[in-house]
Amino acid sequence: MRRTYLVTVRRAEEGGYTVEVPALPGCVSQGETYEEALANIRQAIAVYLEELEEGELNPEAPVFVTTVEVEVPEPTTASRSQGEGKR
Repeated sequence: MRRTYLVTVRRAEEGGYTVEVPALPGCVSQGETYEEALANIRQAIAVYLEELEEGELNPEAPVFVTTVEVEVPEPTTASRSQGEGKR
């Protein structure tokens, strides 16, 4: 049986990529390259599903993805000058 899961992929600060599966809480992996990260998360998903206890989680439950808008305060002059050297 094949299932498809939505995953999020982020560049890690220390290099490589971090991948998470929103439908499977705690199912996270990483890789040095994008392709390696996706291969690793496929393995992590398989292990996660094998270890699920009966009725513990419905891995086929829908996950809703949406956007939200928030107000973000403008940085002050002092915080802008402090952050300039961090790039």
